[in-house]
Amino acid sequence: MSPASEVLPDILGPGLKVVFCGTAAGRISAREGAYYAGPGNLFWQMLYQMGLTPRVLEPHEYVTVRQYGIGLTDLAKHTSGADKSLRVQDFDTAALRWKIKMHAPLALAFNGKRAAQEFYGRRNIPYGRLREPLGSTAVFVLPSTSSLARRFWDESAWMELAEWLREREGQRT
Repeated sequence: MSPASEVLPDILGPGLKVVFCGTAAGRISAREGAYYAGPGNLFWQMLYQMGLTPRVLEPHEYVTVRQYGIGLTDLAKHTSGADKSLRVQDFDTAALRWKIKMHAPLALAFNGKRAAQEFYGRRNIPYGRLREPLGSTAVFVLPSTSSLARRFWDESAWMELAEWLREREGQRT
């Protein structure tokens, strides 16, 4: 499939601190044409709370995140909907692996366990930083910011990523 058939375009490039990877665009995000646009989604608030953006961005401002060292993608680029509606064949793990190796961000952060589980092909994946990097990129699994996953919400893994990124930024200067 071509990039033109993607539900939402990737926001990627060289020199990124972190790439956030969701499972797939939600129904509202697909309709609005913007990442994490569903009501009650905590993604944009968390970026601000982590110190990655100077204010809480609106979903339609997603195209600006690269200026803050942030990238965005999904594991299922050509479909949308809630995790429970997605099929195994919707996921393109090879494409994500290639994108991360090509752009080599400091970290890849899965926004939700389902994306990480599909990527690694196993269910027993913990939240937080994984021991095995993807090339030179550290990998984190974060609780989903979707309002549909609120019962699993815990911001501690998000703050672990924020601290890890701050430490890396300090090493660059």
